[in-house]
Amino acid sequence: MPVKTRKSHKATLFLLVTGGLLLLGFLFSLGLGRYPVPPLMVLRILFSRVVPLTPTWTATMETVVLSIRLPRVLLACLVGGGLSAAGAAYQGVFTNPLASPDILGASSGAAFGAALALLLRLPGQWVTGLAFVAALLAVGLSYAVGGRASGRLVINLILAGIMVGALFTAGTSLAKLAADPTDQLPAITYWLMGSLAAAKMRDVLFLLPPLLLGLVPLLLLRWRLNLLTVEDESARAMGVNTSALRLVAILCGTLITAAAVSVSGTIGYVGLIVPHLCRSLAGADYRRLLPASLLSGALFLLAVDGLARTLFTVEIPLGIVTALVGLPFFLWILLRKEAHI
Repeated sequence: MPVKTRKSHKATLFLLVTGGLLLLGFLFSLGLGRYPVPPLMVLRILFSRVVPLTPTWTATMETVVLSIRLPRVLLACLVGGGLSAAGAAYQGVFTNPLASPDILGASSGAAFGAALALLLRLPGQWVTGLAFVAALLAVGLSYAVGGRASGRLVINLILAGIMVGALFTAGTSLAKLAADPTDQLPAITYWLMGSLAAAKMRDVLFLLPPLLLGLVPLLLLRWRLNLLTVEDESARAMGVNTSALRLVAILCGTLITAAAVSVSGTIGYVGLIVPHLCRSLAGADYRRLLPASLLSGALFLLAVDGLARTLFTVEIPLGIVTALVGLPFFLWILLRKEAHI
């Protein structure tokens, strides 16, 4: 069997297995928690929303599954898949396996926006909205600064992202300094650690439009993303404008990241370790890497969220769990000979 065919079959098998595990994990997560619900009962409750079924479950079970766990599980899948897909796109743009969705300051901007909203005692929807706008502003500022500087665009964007991220981090620290230590400061600190504990269906509805607006172009252009790994002259010879393609990938990745972080708080390492792992298992071809990253990211954050809410009596913020899992993996990537910085 030719090498390309073997790799294609391997990637297809990986996608099928990951998709199957994601479906099982989704069903299992709906029944997981302090008030366990059997998987068969979860299925009956879900199907009862589509076809009439005689209830064999209690009203408490239905409330727990549909009103409390369903929004959280959906949000975990959407945020994890979105961050992972954005990370894969950014790693292609910057041709570096250490690139992540917050490299241009999106997470720092979202953190500042949320901290400012909490400091002003704005309602929950405003916290999400201001975090989203500030994340877009941070990346826009990074691109504006990096695009005007002389030299290689990719290097300039990274340096501009570091600068803008530091600026917004300083703003967040200033907001924490001015916050009331009895209620505002704990709220800001908890948001910065990332969590899906307060997930509502309105958060899912808020996330879906920008997530789809960013994901659909990336999926449609995924075969072209492979050309970002070759020299610009070679890509132009094939009739591809790499500058425009790079801009589209950054815009889509930014939109996904800003929307995801605004509803979940700061959750690191998902967009770094999952795409890198998928590249090893599904190959570097973006036609298969991007869907694999999307499914694997959703599965990864779903598993992490399950651990966060069941491992101890007190729920652990997601940012802490992903950091504990991701830091050793990050060091492994950093120390590999293939990881060029």
